Amino acid sequence: MIWLTWRQFRVQALVGLGALLLLGIYLVILGRQIHSSYDDMLAHCTGHGNCSSTLGTFADHYSLQVDLLSYLLLVVPGIIGIFWGAPLISRELEAGTHRLVWNQSVTRSRWLAVKLGVVGLLSTAVAGLYSLLLTWASGPVNTVLNNRFEPVLFASRNIAPLGYAAFAFVLGATLGLFVRHTVPAMGATLVVFGVLQIVVPTAIRPHYESPVRTSVPLTAQLISGLTKIGTYGDIGGLRVPGGPWVVETTAMLDSKGKEVGHTARFQDCTNHKSLAEMPSCLAKGNLHVDVSEQPAGRYWTFQWLETAIFTALAGLLALLSFWRIRSRLN
Repeated sequence: MIWLTWRQFRVQALVGLGALLLLGIYLVILGRQIHSSYDDMLAHCTGHGNCSSTLGTFADHYSLQVDLLSYLLLVVPGIIGIFWGAPLISRELEAGTHRLVWNQSVTRSRWLAVKLGVVGLLSTAVAGLYSLLLTWASGPVNTVLNNRFEPVLFASRNIAPLGYAAFAFVLGATLGLFVRHTVPAMGATLVVFGVLQIVVPTAIRPHYESPVRTSVPLTAQLISGLTKIGTYGDIGGLRVPGGPWVVETTAMLDSKGKEVGHTARFQDCTNHKSLAEMPSCLAKGNLHVDVSEQPAGRYWTFQWLETAIFTALAGLLALLSFWRIRSRLN
């Protein structure tokens, strides 16, 4: 049965493994360049006593490549679910070849277990290897930026991609078993997995543990790094030193805790100062924001929790598949 599953799946497997090999070679080459450049810059700037600007330039140089590879890893589990999971069973149901196997002393449960086990382990291994290489290659860049709670980075580093891959594969296989047609199953897999990739980081992940409330003074450096300063003091893209995940921020507040967006001083800084002058102008007002954050020390707790959640969902879907194939499938 294992050999038969491999023969049926070998084309998709070889294509996927070939792509992973090429990507792995590229990641090894890029990783060596990043680590070598980081070591050289760190040694050079340490001697001059100022590393922040030099390492910032280093991170900017490689950030585009690292970001593109991170986004690619975000879609890899979805691709696995669509092209490996969804056709795995639905294709046989469409062609009727499953009946031939069942009539040769192979039970339905064994047939399904081998398919899910062999291809599922390969799917998880592919995502895990990609994540391992990307985590290593981008390590110095992530160290400099210190933003590993960023949604894209969190979902494309360390162990989280293993849970996504396992879930996406079993999701595709289960939908194929219920829908019984390959193309609709592929489309349903894409929709369900895509929705979860949006819902989990925005509505579920922030609440794995209760956020911590704190106040953050707005220095000129922090203000210059913001991605948004609204007309009335609302902000976006705040990065707090230490690498916590900023879940929610208030508008800019003065020392008494009152919003400053409607004050003449704020309007003067935002409307009559250049982009280079505005951060210093605002910082002179002793402004701060109140934030809800997930401390950086919770990173691995969140990684394990999210991996466990998606793995558990994959297990539940697998049980649903076994129930379906035993009770109702003809």
